[in-house]
Amino acid sequence: MQGAIARVCVVVVAAILNHPLLFPNENTTIPEQDDALLTRMQEHQEKLEAEHKRLEQEISQTETAVIDDQDSYSWYFWSTLCLVIFFTIEVCRQDVIPTEIPDSVEDEDGDSSAEYLSAKTVALDKGVLSNFCKTRFHPFIHESGRVREFIEGFADDLLEALRSVCNRDSDLEVEDFVGIGSMFESWRVSKPPTCDLIVPFAPPQPFRFQFQFWCDPSTEIPLDLQGCGRIKLIKPGGNGTDCLCGSTNLGDDMLCLLHSRNESEKLEEHTLVELLCEKNTSYLSKDQIMRWFQISVSKAWGQISHKYDFELAFRNLDFPGSLKIRFRSGKTVILNITPAVQFEDTDAYLISHFPSDTSNPSDIHWQLSLTVYEKNLLKHLAKRLPTNSCHVHCLQIVSFLHKKQTALTGRSAFSNYHIKTALLHLLLSKRPAMWQPQNLDHRLRDLLSFLQQSLEEKRLYHVVVGNPRIPVEILVPKIIRTAEPINLFRPLVLQRHVFAKMEEHFQEMVKNTSVLVQEYTPHFSNGYVRHEFSSTDQT
Repeated sequence: MQGAIARVCVVVVAAILNHPLLFPNENTTIPEQDDALLTRMQEHQEKLEAEHKRLEQEISQTETAVIDDQDSYSWYFWSTLCLVIFFTIEVCRQDVIPTEIPDSVEDEDGDSSAEYLSAKTVALDKGVLSNFCKTRFHPFIHESGRVREFIEGFADDLLEALRSVCNRDSDLEVEDFVGIGSMFESWRVSKPPTCDLIVPFAPPQPFRFQFQFWCDPSTEIPLDLQGCGRIKLIKPGGNGTDCLCGSTNLGDDMLCLLHSRNESEKLEEHTLVELLCEKNTSYLSKDQIMRWFQISVSKAWGQISHKYDFELAFRNLDFPGSLKIRFRSGKTVILNITPAVQFEDTDAYLISHFPSDTSNPSDIHWQLSLTVYEKNLLKHLAKRLPTNSCHVHCLQIVSFLHKKQTALTGRSAFSNYHIKTALLHLLLSKRPAMWQPQNLDHRLRDLLSFLQQSLEEKRLYHVVVGNPRIPVEILVPKIIRTAEPINLFRPLVLQRHVFAKMEEHFQEMVKNTSVLVQEYTPHFSNGYVRHEFSSTDQT
């Protein structure tokens, strides 16, 4: 028995010593013409197989002579172990057999990654980047302030007119708007100015909304709709328990005035449910709300249009408040007004749509928007950073590159929201001192590399949901703070062609980074600045 075990050890040691993975690195790729090396490898394999056969015969003979059950089981164990070892060696040997390397490598999903360029190797010049930011983004600072002031005044006027056209007894109550996006976060990168507003609305009294989030164990929401919630329209006491006539015998000559009033209220409730909810349910319908909002905005604009010297039109009828303001001078301002429902007394909102999101076809599942918390987080982190830190310029440059790449190769699912999410993750993970203005080129590569790695891993987590790094000062609701992290790429990965196009878009953007920065950077000559912008600069 001991001799057989010794033989097993010898075979295992011989197999390990002769394993191809132990060859020097320069021999890992074997030339096809090196027949001698292949012959030696084949001889080693034949010797190992012969030794294996002899070992099996000896073990078989020994097993017949062994009476003790424990020894018998040990022989079975050693025999199985030998088979596993040789099978593993054979598989590994096949992995190192030389094959012709293709021009383009495909990943496990079959997506081509030809001409792959790592973001860490992008050529970036500090002087060019500094000049690019000063001339490209600084002029927007003062203009953005004037645009915000105008939009805030106009939005107040429009919403006040919208309230006047609504029926206070049976229509939704419109609340004050909330400004979000690059214009209100001070990182606008392009023309025309784009302003994004969230407009919360509430049901008329005594109705109220009941929320059902994906992270609630009692709520059944599909996995591909993580980050969504349903909004149920309910009426407290709507089951008739607020009236005593149903439980008390009033007699034939008595009349319940309250009950007759309840009958009319039930009729109003039925009408409101039909107007706002999906058919045969009590869940708020996004399509119904969009239709109501568009009609109400059109009526409101009709009341105040005489006060303004510009045109207002819907840019996209698929979205409820996608508006375009055109002045007589030819200048335009894009205004996106999105109806939303505020979650209790927090800064979390369930909104009807994201303009760049096409992955949520459900009419009753509303997308959770935590942009107010993200805006507050950006401000909070900026207070700890050095003076004139480079984090905003990193966000602006990548967003600018994304916009220009979109003009070159078309739209994709990749968005500025993904870029901002990646930046916030970096701000939470890196020391504040690393964001010095002179480190712009390094942090820009970090941001591009983070996005590239996220696309490779098909994983980019929401920066607020389930993130223990969020400071307590941001006051994120507990149900969101303790939820499982949400992968923003998950719905896109399920649409393989959509995700593949997004990856291709980003890789092209990385390849064109140096060229685009150089092309849109003014050149200094004799102390004067000369702008050399192409015709696509106006896009």
